[in-house]
Amino acid sequence: MPAVAHRITIKGIVQGVGFRPHVYRLAMELGLAGWVLNSSAGVFIELEGEQGIIEEFVARLSQEPPPLALIRSLETEAIPFQGFKEFTIRESESQDQTLVMISPDIAICEDCKREVRDTGDRRYEYPFTNCTNCGPRFTIIKDVPYDRAKTTMAPFPMCPDCQEEYENPLHRRFHAQPNACPVCGPTVTMLAQDGSRVQANAPALLKQGAILAVKGLGGFHLAVDAKNPKAVRELRQRKRRDVKPFAVMVRDLEAAARYCEVSAGAQGLLTSPQAPIVVLPERPDSELPSASIHPGLNTLGVMLPYTPLHYLLFDQDLDVLIMTSANISDEPLITGNDEALQKLGGIADYFLMHNREIYNPCDDSVVGLTAWDAPHFFRRARGYVPRSIKIPRDAEPVLAVGGEMKNTFCITRQGDAYLSQHWGDLNHYLNYVNFQNGIERFKKMLGVEPGVIAHDLHPDYQSTRWAKEQGEAGMKLIPVQHHYAHLTSVMAENQLEGEVLGLICDGTGWGLDGAVWGCELLRGDYRQFERLGHLKYLPLPGGDLTVKRPYRMAYTYLQQAFGPAAGSVGPRYLPRLGEIERQYLEYQNSKTGNTLLTSSCGRLFDAVSALLGVCPVNRSEGQAAIELEAAARVLDGQSYSYTLEEEQNLLIMNPLPAWQEMVRDLDRQLESSVIAGRFHLTMAELFCAALKQLREKSGINRVVLSGGVFHNQILLLELLKRLKLNKFEIYYHSMVPPGDGGISLGQAVIASEVFA
Repeated sequence: MPAVAHRITIKGIVQGVGFRPHVYRLAMELGLAGWVLNSSAGVFIELEGEQGIIEEFVARLSQEPPPLALIRSLETEAIPFQGFKEFTIRESESQDQTLVMISPDIAICEDCKREVRDTGDRRYEYPFTNCTNCGPRFTIIKDVPYDRAKTTMAPFPMCPDCQEEYENPLHRRFHAQPNACPVCGPTVTMLAQDGSRVQANAPALLKQGAILAVKGLGGFHLAVDAKNPKAVRELRQRKRRDVKPFAVMVRDLEAAARYCEVSAGAQGLLTSPQAPIVVLPERPDSELPSASIHPGLNTLGVMLPYTPLHYLLFDQDLDVLIMTSANISDEPLITGNDEALQKLGGIADYFLMHNREIYNPCDDSVVGLTAWDAPHFFRRARGYVPRSIKIPRDAEPVLAVGGEMKNTFCITRQGDAYLSQHWGDLNHYLNYVNFQNGIERFKKMLGVEPGVIAHDLHPDYQSTRWAKEQGEAGMKLIPVQHHYAHLTSVMAENQLEGEVLGLICDGTGWGLDGAVWGCELLRGDYRQFERLGHLKYLPLPGGDLTVKRPYRMAYTYLQQAFGPAAGSVGPRYLPRLGEIERQYLEYQNSKTGNTLLTSSCGRLFDAVSALLGVCPVNRSEGQAAIELEAAARVLDGQSYSYTLEEEQNLLIMNPLPAWQEMVRDLDRQLESSVIAGRFHLTMAELFCAALKQLREKSGINRVVLSGGVFHNQILLLELLKRLKLNKFEIYYHSMVPPGDGGISLGQAVIASEVFA
């Protein structure tokens, strides 16, 4: 058959994942001539050979890409035959349009792991061993296309041995941009608190009870021996971290199984290329000092070592470490050596440094598992960012700047949404600076300049203020209501079109009526929404102070449920509530028109936690609700009463009857864990009943669930059971967090629809 020629254009995650050598080997196997090259616009291939063989090449490349590659589009076109004699890999080139997707950082692969442990290998115990199948990507890249000169590996020229690997198309390190060895690559140094060098073995120091600051992939961690209660308590005290749980890093899967219950889904996540922190049930026979590691909880955040440096922290006697981000309070990750010495000098005893720059800070991702063993994101960052999410809109690029807490931003490009890493609370100045820097870097990497900015309605969010500053400079702005963004974020990641019903349960969001929304029944699509109902409004006396002191919200609920009799109920079950504060709350809650109202589901869970004596004061965000879930036992299937009421054409979900019954059970000395379980079932039944009523009125059977309250796995499971029993078509999150870390996605698709 006569030879023909075709050009193939591939877009997706195709750089830094061994794509070109894979193409080279496949072309050589099939006897095809031509070339392949990386470009800032994707991967381009020209092939010459028989038509049938080229078709086989395309089919195999589509069906069997490299393990870490993600092909989003593959286009072929016939071109004039030129008569190439061989197949070659050409040098990368830049195009005017940047369409390539940057790979996230990838956990160390099995081949590199073996080399690091092989005493005869030239990379034995080398902390920066990597190949095209693993290693740093996003955290070291400064620009595209992804070449060494545009990464923080540029200061480390390869030695002849590494260069030979890099240039060999049949080697797994062919064009591995971070390729290095002890001769030519980055190095580690152990420093004391005063910055002087010390000759010390990291595992030995950890076993002695020392606190180590360890420079990792996207920032510094603080590490101690997790089985040393004194060391764990000392770390908590020095870091001024009262109750927020620590994550641990375990040596291997066997170690994870000694301390936690590891399901098949959990094992898959732990050993995945993303290697996130996975939240797992702790074993009852665990030897860990649980009260110090995760007070008030029965789950443990666990990860495996994801860099060679991490593997070298363990030995046969040391199998589990506290591995917590090295930031102070709500400050951002520490990434620089000098910054670490300065800020962590009063916390860490020793510093395990290296001289490779971290260009893009990136925290560890945190993923839980649902009752059906599916992933559930708490934080989407390392390993997943900047991998895009396909969205049902292909409009001009937009920028969505998210919320205030757990902030992420999102930039769209040609039907893909690129969420940033987790930035945290933008009220902290340095987080705000990183947020701004991140926007510029993402725009540069994606080669786009968004024409519109979507932002939250809340006027005091730092993200909103930043957006309005851009608006003053001429940028088009689209304000988006908080809970509407939650609704559309679920729609976008599930590729939904048309109208849905939405149940959005979170802590706070700026309401259109001047109240603080937080448990909303919505109807909407990408263009508009309508509020159909909400949790019964209650006063929020003192605003943020009541958020920090759930016992205040508990007394507010008692007042609404019992009236004047609350004065005798409150002192019995709310010992933190003093007489003067009680009188203040009664006065504030009796005022009409001057007290802020809220429909917050988060505040309701906080209040129940305080009533049951689980957690009367929030010393970290969400503590009361999280500990309530941990305390709850669903034993007897019983629940409490509620009512559904019509008010000004809105469906009002009223949980006040449950409060009278919970107090009755407390008076009967029923265990608080059983009451907590019954409360969870009550909320699931209340939500299902409300959605059934709205389905009858609207004719819409599709329901989306979003908001940070749906991190609660008891509530999510019990609600899903009831919705499925009632034949609802249900959608929820699997690619972004249900909390505020996912709302930038919703903002972006709304803006894309408006901007289309």
